[in-house]
Amino acid sequence: MNRVELIDAIAAETGLTKKDIEATLKSFMNVVSDTLQKKESVQLIGFGTFTTVDKPAREGHNPANGEKIKIAASTAVKFKVGAALKEKVNTKPAKAKKSKKK
Repeated sequence: MNRVELIDAIAAETGLTKKDIEATLKSFMNVVSDTLQKKESVQLIGFGTFTTVDKPAREGHNPANGEKIKIAASTAVKFKVGAALKEKVNTKPAKAKKSKKK
């Protein structure tokens, strides 16, 4: 599912306008990004937790020629899934009922 499909799905489920959903989604992403940039976590009970982890600089190898390269230190984003989301993902969806042909 891409961003447009997500906006369409949320609009269909909530009855809100796509414009409102798009603004809300953009705001959500900005707030989460800004919070993670400050090295703080974002916890959505039942869904999951976004956190950051610092990765130190290290030495790697260029796979094309085997040359050693320096990989700069960076901050990575981690997501730990919440219990409710994990349960939902691991439950088989209900099968759609087939209509009887007469």
